[in-house]
Amino acid sequence: MSRATRWWGRIAPAILQRPVSPVSSVVDPSSLEELFRVLAASVRDYAVMPLDASGRIAGWNVGAERMTGFRAADIVGRPVSELYPEGEAEQCARQLATAARERRSEIDGWWVRHDGSRFRATVVITVVCDAAGAVTGFTLLLHNLGERERAESVRLEAEQRFRQIVESVRDYAIFMLDTHGRILTWNVGAERLKGYRAEEIIGRHFSVFYPKEEIESGKCERELEGAARDGRYEDEGWRLRKDGSRFWANVVISAVRDSHGHLVGFSKVTRDLTERKRAEDDRARRLAAEHANRAKDEFLAMLGHELRNPLAPISTALQLMRLRGGEPSKEQQVIERQVDHLMRLVDDLLDVSRIVRGKVQLKRRRLDLREIIAKAIEIASPVLEQKQHHLEVARMPGALAIDGDEARLVQVFSNLLVNAAKYTDTGGHISISARTLDHAMAVEVRDDGIGIEPALLPRVFDLFVQGYQGVERSRGGLGLGLTLVHTLVEMHGGTVTAYSAGPGEGSTFSVNLPLAAALDADERPAAVRAPAIAREPRRVLVVDDNADALELLAEALAAAGHDVRTALDPAAALEIARDFRPEIAIVDIGLPVMDGYELASRLRSELGDATLAVIALTGYGQESDRARSADAGFLAHFVKPVDVQRLSEAIARA
Repeated sequence: MSRATRWWGRIAPAILQRPVSPVSSVVDPSSLEELFRVLAASVRDYAVMPLDASGRIAGWNVGAERMTGFRAADIVGRPVSELYPEGEAEQCARQLATAARERRSEIDGWWVRHDGSRFRATVVITVVCDAAGAVTGFTLLLHNLGERERAESVRLEAEQRFRQIVESVRDYAIFMLDTHGRILTWNVGAERLKGYRAEEIIGRHFSVFYPKEEIESGKCERELEGAARDGRYEDEGWRLRKDGSRFWANVVISAVRDSHGHLVGFSKVTRDLTERKRAEDDRARRLAAEHANRAKDEFLAMLGHELRNPLAPISTALQLMRLRGGEPSKEQQVIERQVDHLMRLVDDLLDVSRIVRGKVQLKRRRLDLREIIAKAIEIASPVLEQKQHHLEVARMPGALAIDGDEARLVQVFSNLLVNAAKYTDTGGHISISARTLDHAMAVEVRDDGIGIEPALLPRVFDLFVQGYQGVERSRGGLGLGLTLVHTLVEMHGGTVTAYSAGPGEGSTFSVNLPLAAALDADERPAAVRAPAIAREPRRVLVVDDNADALELLAEALAAAGHDVRTALDPAAALEIARDFRPEIAIVDIGLPVMDGYELASRLRSELGDATLAVIALTGYGQESDRARSADAGFLAHFVKPVDVQRLSEAIARA
C-alpha cells in the first residue's frame, strides 16, 4: 500500500464521519462538493481532484494548485489527460479504465505543470459510485515524488560512486566484515595487496591474514572487540599474503552501526608499510651498530690503556738496563722480545679497529721504497733472530719512489715479514724482493714455511682468520696482521695477493703499489739528514698514578741528566710545581680526581708561565686522543710504554 493510499485511508473517515474503504468509496454524489471543499481547505501536500465519469476535472484543491501551478479556474472542466505529458492521453484513459474495472488504480508516472515542466508523482485513482454501484466519477490523489526521488537518487549515486572509488583503490585493502569477522566485500587494493581474488576470499574469516602465533593469542578477537567498544581500532603488525609471504601492515577497523545504533559489521582498511618498516629497522640496526662501534672503541681504548700501563714500567726498566751498559742477559732479551710482542698485539688490535672503519687518514709524502723495506726488516728482526731464520734481501733497482704514508707502509712490510717468520719453522728461509712493472712496483715476501691450505687461501686477509695453530698455539697472534696489510695497501691504491701450492709448500705474498716519479736528492726522507738534537739538562715534573712506571721513568730521565721531580696525583703535582718551577711537565692523562688536561691548565695558570711545555704520556693512543691533546696545547703525545730516547728528544726540542 502506497503512502498516498495510507494517507487517504486515514483522512477520508474523519472527513466523511463514516467508515470508508481505502479501495473504493460509495457516496452520494451530492456530498462530493462538500467533500472536496473540506479537502481543499486542509490538504496542501497532496493534489486532490474529483473527476466526472468522462475524466474531466470536477474540482481542484490548494495542493493541486501548488503542485501543478494551474489555478482552479484554468483547469476545472478540462480533461485530466491534459496534465499528462504529450502523447500519453491513452495512458490516462487506460488508468481510468483500470480504476473503473478494479475500483482502484495506483501508479507512478510523469505529470506536467502549467509552465510545461515535468514532475514525477504517485497517483491513486478511486471510483465514486451511485447507490446502484454504477461509476459516476473518480477521485485522484497525487503525491509528488520529485524531492524524494532526487534525494534517493543522490543517495544511490553517492553510494555507487563511493563503491566504485573503494573498489578501484589500489594502494589500500578496503573490505567489509560481518559481526563475526567474515569477509563480505573485496576491493582491487585488497586483491593486489593480499593476493586473493574476491571469489576466493569472500565468506572466509579475516584471521586468514594473521600469523599462527597471533591467531592463537586471540589477536583477531581483541581487534573486533576494541572496534565494537571504541568505534575504531588501529594497530600495526605482520600479516600474511595468499602465498605465505609476510608484509608489515597498518590496520584500521571501524564499527558499522545501523540507524538504531545496532552493530551490523565492520569496515577494515589495510596499508602495506613494509618499506617503511624495513627503513625503520635498518635505521635501528645502524644506530645499534653505531652504538656497538662506540662501545667497542671505548672498550678498545680502555683495553689499550690497561694493557699499556703495566707494560710501561717493564719497558722502561729494560731501557734503563741498556742505558747502564753491559751486554743484556738472556733473560733480559727474552723479556724484551715478549714485551715487543705484547705491544705489537695491542697496536694491531687498536689499528684494525680504526682502519676497517675508515678512521685512519694517510699522511702521504714522497718516499723511497728501499728505506721503507729497511725499516720493516729492522722492526721484524727480533722475531727473525729468535727463530734463527735466514733472511735474503734481493738487490733492488734504483730509487723506487712511491707516494704514501711512511709509518703505514713500514707496518705493511713488517707485518708480512713477521707473518712469514711466524709460520716458518726454526732455521727456515725468508726472502724479500722488489721489481718495477708498468707504472707500479711489486714487492714479494716468500717463505718455505707451512704453506696455506687451499680452502683458507681465499679468506687469508679476512679479520681474525689464521692458519692452523695446533692445540698449543705456538705461532700466536690474533689474526689481525694480514687484515691490516690488505686494508692499508688498498688505501694506498695498491693490491696484495697470497699464493701457496698447499700445506708444506711455503707462501708468497705480493704487494703492488703505484710508482711515483723518481725521488730528487732533496726529497729524501728528512730523518736521513736531520741534525743531532742538542741535549741539555731541564727541570722536568713527571705525574703518573702508576708508582712503578713513575719511578722508573724518573730514573731514566735523571740518567739522561735532567733534574726530575715526581708526583702520584694532581694535588701533589701542583704543590711541587710552585717551588720547583718545572720547564717540562710530563703528565699522565688518566689521573684520578683531575685528569691530565685539567692539570695542564692548572699548572699553566698557577705558574703564570706560558712557556711551560706539557707532554702527554698515556695509555690512550687513538687518533681522537692525539687530536684532543694537541687541541689542549700539549707539545707531544706519547703512548705507554714510551721510548725514553724519543721522549728525551722531545724534551730537548721543547
